[in-house]
Amino acid sequence: MSAALMRLAKEAHRRAFMAIGRGVLAAIDDSQTAQSLQLTLLDGETADEIERFQNYGFTSVPFAGAEAVMVAVGGLRSHGIVVAVEDRRYRLTGLPDGEVALYDDQGQVVHLTRTGIVINSAQKVTVSSAAEVDVTAPSVVITSNNVQVGAAGGKKIVLDGDSVVAGKVVSSATKAFAT
Repeated sequence: MSAALMRLAKEAHRRAFMAIGRGVLAAIDDSQTAQSLQLTLLDGETADEIERFQNYGFTSVPFAGAEAVMVAVGGLRSHGIVVAVEDRRYRLTGLPDGEVALYDDQGQVVHLTRTGIVINSAQKVTVSSAAEVDVTAPSVVITSNNVQVGAAGGKKIVLDGDSVVAGKVVSSATKAFAT
């Protein structure tokens, strides 16, 4: 094999070897249309301004210390893209086969279970803007100490078990109101 061919083969081998790497997220810039990451790679190598690809319809801003998979396009480390970011510190574990969940570091979860959808949050859950909200179900259960339909400070509404005499509510829930 000629020396020139050997050099080409070595270069191709090096590029293939360096094409995929693992790194740790050091910094993130989420101000542009595509996130730009700084990663710490092999032996403390730093890769700057690495574009992060995310699936359409899903986005996140991971914390420093999360792990990333970087692909060096054409085997060139100077042209890297991040195709996955994982943060073991917060990942949910133990889900049954086929289940899916969205989660964050605060323990907030939207969990698509085998029997339904479960939302857990210690924070407020808000539908911030909708032209209309339809709920179609054979049963709707609201368990709360304070239900306000319409707005705060409305008129009291009759609940099952309230006393009604001659068509007038004489005792009603103190925490259920409607406008």
